[in-house]
Formats: sequence, structure tokens, C-alpha cells
Amino acid sequence: MAMQVFQYFEAGRLALGRPMGRLTLSIAAFGSVVWMASSARAADAPAPPALALELNKLEPYDKGCRVYVVLTNATETAYQSMKLDLVLFQPDGIISRRIAIDLAPVKAAKRSVKLFDLEGLACEKVSSVLINEVIDCKADSGPVADCLSRIALSSVAGAPLTK
Repeated sequence: MAMQVFQYFEAGRLALGRPMGRLTLSIAAFGSVVWMASSARAADAPAPPALALELNKLEPYDKGCRVYVVLTNATETAYQSMKLDLVLFQPDGIISRRIAIDLAPVKAAKRSVKLFDLEGLACEKVSSVLINEVIDCKADSGPVADCLSRIALSSVAGAPLTK
């Protein structure tokens, strides 16, 4: 439809058959080009991540550090397994601990909070968390290839979460 409108403007006439001045023609043509460019950008824009994983809180408890993770599944796909290999770094950059966690079940179109305990590790000793790899990722339909690329990461806990 934009091309038809542009052709009318190019001919120097409105659809009603009235002649247009050069300034009006230029403004209308510019508007059409801007509209087409913005439509192309919207079509090329990346889709929002299928899964969003947020490191939300590191909370001291009597045996160590309790970690809260907010997981948002923006899709209609439920996951039966989502096991992550995590590496925890100390403030000096040295690896403190490597652990595996399972965030499943991950319900479709649902936001949920998962937590796990790090016994014997103080929260102030966790300066960053790396998702080293996805150990297992299965949806209702079966194994999911390249699950890590589907996950967008963020942190509000003071320690960055990276992949």
C-alpha cells in the first residue's frame, strides 16, 4: 500500500486528482519513506528473549548464602528440565565454587522464583556468577538445541550474572 501512495505522490497528484505543490509533495514523499523505513526496522528487530533469568537476591542465612533467581518464560513452551552449570567468582576474581542447579519445571507463559542454598559460602564472597553451560534443557516436545542462546540475563543482586 505504501508503494501505491508513493506512486500517487510521484505523479504530483493526490488520489482525488488535485495537483500538489512541490513542498507538499516533498513532505508527503519524506513521510512515506520514513514510514517504510520504520516498518522495515520493526520487522528486523530481534524478538524478545524466550527466557529471562534474573539474579535477584543474595541473602545470608545461618549456613551460608541463599540465592534467589527470577525466571520469566515468555513463551508457550514448558520446560521439564533446565540444568545449568554455574561458576561463582570471589571478589578477587578467583573461582569460589562450581555448582549445578535445576530450574525446572519451567511453566509456559509464567514468571517464577527459584532459590538455592550455598552452604558454607558467605554472600559477600560471591562477586559474580557465570552460566558456564546448560547441562540439560528439555521441553515437553523433547531436547532443546542451543538453550543458552534463548536466555537473556540480568542481575539486581549486586553480583553480575553472565554467560
